[in-house]
Amino acid sequence: MQPAYLYHFVLLFLMILLVVFIVTPYWIKKAKMAGLVGKDMHKNSERKVAEMGGITVLLGFLIGIMAYIAMRVFIFEANTQIALLLAMLTAVLIAGIIGIIDDILGWKIGLRQWQKPLLTLLVAAPIMAVNAGHKIMYIPFIGDVNIGLLYPLIIIPGLILFSANSFNMLAGYNGLEAGQGIIILSALAYLSYLNNASWTAIVALCMVFALLGFLFYNYFPARIFPGDTLTYTVGTLIGVVAIFGNVEKAVIIILIPYLLEFGLKLRGKFQKESFALVQQDGSLVPRYPKTYGLENWFVLMMTKLRIRATETKAVLCLHGFQLIFVAIAMVVSLR
Repeated sequence: MQPAYLYHFVLLFLMILLVVFIVTPYWIKKAKMAGLVGKDMHKNSERKVAEMGGITVLLGFLIGIMAYIAMRVFIFEANTQIALLLAMLTAVLIAGIIGIIDDILGWKIGLRQWQKPLLTLLVAAPIMAVNAGHKIMYIPFIGDVNIGLLYPLIIIPGLILFSANSFNMLAGYNGLEAGQGIIILSALAYLSYLNNASWTAIVALCMVFALLGFLFYNYFPARIFPGDTLTYTVGTLIGVVAIFGNVEKAVIIILIPYLLEFGLKLRGKFQKESFALVQQDGSLVPRYPKTYGLENWFVLMMTKLRIRATETKAVLCLHGFQLIFVAIAMVVSLR
């Protein structure tokens, strides 16, 4: 990235943040009028909170990417990567549509657990179509191997399937999903930039600033929930950025907390809730004697250590836990 162009990107990111920041209150009002609301499970009050906040994030991201494409064409006079940018945008929009469908229909009559992974395979189609990624991969004890068609046919759909669906699992606490997305995509943006994929880093940062604008309303006490619209969108982008930025190994390390979450959810046969029980003073206690999610585990640990567990503390613990794996991925990638 040339220093002379830096202020263009600063303006781009500020625009995205302001779009989401300004549009979200309008969506909160309209969502409540349409009955798109839900109960905040970690509050004693019966106050209803607007749902499907991911729509405003998706809108901000869409505007940002289109503005970035316009900048490349008219300011930088660079027509390269346009097809890749449009493929990336198409994949994210498909993921957003899947999330919107699931949010509108609700968890009772919405998409079944086995249907969601199948639908997210559609998200990989645009990325496969442009033959994205690097086919030469390092395999321990063997060295660099050109895996050819196995990359677009196996690695791309597999990675996107994993990132989109796993990011949807660790959720349900004020500020959790948006905060995790900011941490993960910021790390991937940095690693992509180091891999000479600065355009991929810009795309990741477009979503980071959209999430920052949304987090103002989603942080404790939340005025709006993200919904599957946000989790599928951000999860998909994580996988796509990893592919275009050639940081697949790093993203596997970064998403280890989500692998752990999957294992804990599997332990409960995907029937146990991630929500804790709220006490009269607003503190949290474990819902189950056993752990069926990382959220549950941190609440349980605070309880055992006689620390007053709260929703905010649980979220901060999860962010801290995520940062550990980000740091490991950075060390491994920069060696």
